[in-house]
Amino acid sequence: MESKVDVLKMTYLSKLSQKYSEKPWSETIQLVHRCMGKSRTDSRHYEPIMRCLQKLQEAQNVTSLSAMVTRLEMIAKQRGLGSHLSPTETACYLTADLFYVEVLLLPGGEVEDVKVAQHGEAPESNASLCQLLRMKKFKEFSLRMGDLASLYNVPGDGDTRLKVLKSLQHLQKDLLKISNLPRHLIASDAHVDLVLNGRIGSITPSKEGNPMSIEYYISPSDAMMERLHPGEGNRSQAAVVVVVGASATTHRLQMESLIPTPPQVDSTGLPAFIPLSETCSELLPAFFLLKMKPPVPMLSSFIHKMSQITDLPPDADLQGEPLFQLLQLTALEDKRSCDGKDALFLVSLPDAEFHSYLFTTAEWKCDFWKGSLIHTVPFTHPAHVPALLDLLRYQSAVNTLLASCITSLKHQPELVCDLSGEIVPESDCSFSVTFSIPDSETLAVLLVSVVNCHQLRCRLLMPGTVDQSLDDYISRVLTRCMSIPITLRAIRKRLSSLRPPALPLEPESARKAVSSSSTPAHCAVENTPAILPPAMLSPEPMEEDGLPSNPGHYVMSVAAAPAVDVANTDAIANRSNCASVSVYSHWVASSFPAELV
Repeated sequence: MESKVDVLKMTYLSKLSQKYSEKPWSETIQLVHRCMGKSRTDSRHYEPIMRCLQKLQEAQNVTSLSAMVTRLEMIAKQRGLGSHLSPTETACYLTADLFYVEVLLLPGGEVEDVKVAQHGEAPESNASLCQLLRMKKFKEFSLRMGDLASLYNVPGDGDTRLKVLKSLQHLQKDLLKISNLPRHLIASDAHVDLVLNGRIGSITPSKEGNPMSIEYYISPSDAMMERLHPGEGNRSQAAVVVVVGASATTHRLQMESLIPTPPQVDSTGLPAFIPLSETCSELLPAFFLLKMKPPVPMLSSFIHKMSQITDLPPDADLQGEPLFQLLQLTALEDKRSCDGKDALFLVSLPDAEFHSYLFTTAEWKCDFWKGSLIHTVPFTHPAHVPALLDLLRYQSAVNTLLASCITSLKHQPELVCDLSGEIVPESDCSFSVTFSIPDSETLAVLLVSVVNCHQLRCRLLMPGTVDQSLDDYISRVLTRCMSIPITLRAIRKRLSSLRPPALPLEPESARKAVSSSSTPAHCAVENTPAILPPAMLSPEPMEEDGLPSNPGHYVMSVAAAPAVDVANTDAIANRSNCASVSVYSHWVASSFPAELV
């Protein structure tokens, strides 16, 4: 039976429904809005009204000036901003202590322009915010307002906030100066060269209310997508934004530029900085932040190195988790699959080829391959940024290699894989891949060492005789594509091409071969250098591929040519010390280079 309280509630709601059933939505919203404007000491009574008003507004079409103003005021309240309408009713302002947003409105409620102004600066038009309001994407606009409010979430009173903002502006100017210092062009593609080899990376200055951003890494596939579809945003981006954060302790932050004019460059190519003193800096309850977009899975050893650079404690879980599990968590949409158990991933390649790769959790729990998901990196001086970005590039190279074996494809029992491999950690920034040799009963082990973000070293371990040129070839292929599956496919094709044709067998020998092949293959891999069976070695020295021995970055493109059986070994026109993006001309539909797959 219904209680008296329930009956009273139903009666009350019935009366409310009857009272306002004939009233327009706009009048009901105005009433709720006035109720919200009253001050309340208990915020718990405020939240249901806020949710109610939000649902009412989402159900109403914004077709008038008053409706647009009401919606903007609601967004301001949600994001902790002030709001007011201009006396002429042609502009609505969303305000905070250090910035404001000006929305210019037409009489019919249409949006003419949106401008963002920092404290003490002239307002600048923001095309993206304007487009969101014109398309009436109020949810996305509200999220952008939240990002903008967090950007200026500076601790302290009004005077302290202004000083922190001023310090951030001087830092941004110094980072631009470092980025613009003259240097030698290493790669033929200017953008890729700036991202991977620049002192800072590719900087987008702060404008239109957006913070300064720095792109510090680009993978080969992303670089090619950028070349094929420039400006379409089809690729992921490894970037950081430069903001400020609150600190429980004070730090000495610059209040003017620390780079003299003209700059004095040291042997590392970085400028000499003016020492922080009381005349050019102040103690403030804040520090600068590199905010990761997206967050980066990082090894604990790298986190420790960052802490040594900045002399600030890391904002990370020092216990750590296996790196491959962090990569799995960030790469896959289905987070339920990251259950801490052994993981078997299926990788699809062109020509209906499939590989499977096994990560054993017990192997990856070693301390030197544990890490944490990094969201922000605190620092206090512009000299910290180049060193921090180098570590981020280094980590991104490791992540790209391992992530090439992690996919969301489900393993099917009836599917026969062309190659099965196991990824095992060996030492700091070094791992191995165990796989089967084609047309053989033996296994091979590929040792991969990530020397830095520009250099990889590979050794192929298998029974036989040493062939150093094959190790060099594998290193160049992996550096070019940064993909384990593509590299293993290239290795198997190269080994098949080096294998001499089989001789006709006598009947007795044939019977023995059939009997031998019916037994399970089992072979322990010898702990020897990169080796090949003597019969597989080419009688002539391996042809020089024309690839640089120390490539500077990992960019490749693909020529419009039919697929061949071995990796592309055509000489490149620009024999610089880094792989050129013009080596090939296009990607195949699968995003893999045709000459390597």
